[in-house]
Amino acid sequence: MHNEFHGRQLERREVAIVQRRLTHYRVPLFEALRQYLKERGIRLRVLYGTATSVEATKNDSGHLDWAESMPTRYLLGGRICWQNFGPLTRDSDLVIITQENKLLSNHWRLVTPRQFRLAFWGHGANLQNRNPKSLRERFKRWTTNRVDWWFAYSDMSADLVAATGFQSSRITVVNNAVDTTQMRRWAQEIDHEETRTLRHGLGIEESPIGVFVGSLYIDKRLDFLLASAEAVRREIPDFHLLIIGEGPEREKVRSWCQAHSWAHWVGGRFRREKMAYVSVAQVMLNPGSVGLGILDSFACGVPLVTTDCGGHGPEIAYLCNGVNGVMTTNDVGAYSAAAVALLRSEEERARLRVGCRAGAETYTLEHMVQRFTEGIATCLQTSR
Repeated sequence: MHNEFHGRQLERREVAIVQRRLTHYRVPLFEALRQYLKERGIRLRVLYGTATSVEATKNDSGHLDWAESMPTRYLLGGRICWQNFGPLTRDSDLVIITQENKLLSNHWRLVTPRQFRLAFWGHGANLQNRNPKSLRERFKRWTTNRVDWWFAYSDMSADLVAATGFQSSRITVVNNAVDTTQMRRWAQEIDHEETRTLRHGLGIEESPIGVFVGSLYIDKRLDFLLASAEAVRREIPDFHLLIIGEGPEREKVRSWCQAHSWAHWVGGRFRREKMAYVSVAQVMLNPGSVGLGILDSFACGVPLVTTDCGGHGPEIAYLCNGVNGVMTTNDVGAYSAAAVALLRSEEERARLRVGCRAGAETYTLEHMVQRFTEGIATCLQTSR
């Protein structure tokens, strides 16, 4: 009788996910999550704000017909953000927010009385911060324990959260992902004729290609990438570098590519078009911050070469060095040497492609949605 009553109660539940901005790669997640939760009698709402002027240069915004926009105000050049989602979530049973120090509205919810459950969805720490004892990081660790539940990006994130004393049984590891199943379908559709046409359009024939995919900003360490590409070119004279992405450092990339005829910047490319461009390459080069881009590598079977720079996103936990990608020391010489060795060895690339395929089958949107759904349902059934 208790379970039947509890089931009826659960059917009336509402969950709100608050996003500072809505990106295109999150749209499939929210669409699928909405359907999975609906089947459990749980209504999902997505509340989102607007991007900063710098973020707008990435051209990566998404759209959901049923999502709800909310006023967003940035202060101090975008370093502080206020989004008053309180009135919109008054009737919610669970509100899921991101753990960002800049979000004043989130901090307000942490310290004021609330009737709903509150959860963080995030990394567990600022993984790009070089000083874990800084005031900002100490404050972030304090906020970690002010919520009822945690949706951690990866096992790495869960470990960081648990290390602060947060109860492990209230942490759900979602394994952050995008739609790798669809990405793999696209990659499989792309035949030799299509890649040959793309190569011809770039002015590249049978030469080896290294591809960079990502936003063009400081954490990607583009100077390191370009220096490494020059070192690779000295060892492999017909090597070409392909850069896919947009961002605040686009002019640096554009001017450098104009000065090097073997380098090609094609701007932002998304969905199937991005898969086609990645598929022309033999290796993926990203010596800086690696995040969801590792799934591009897995889906296309183009092994990633990165460094132990200490600034990666939590998705770096998916990389198994020497199994589905390569991680070198944080040195241009070591990095370029690893790239050269991989470009020269079809046998090694084939071995790593096997690992990439396994990674693409493991870190899928379907699995992420299932984990998210289970975590939400468990959170709603657990006392605060």
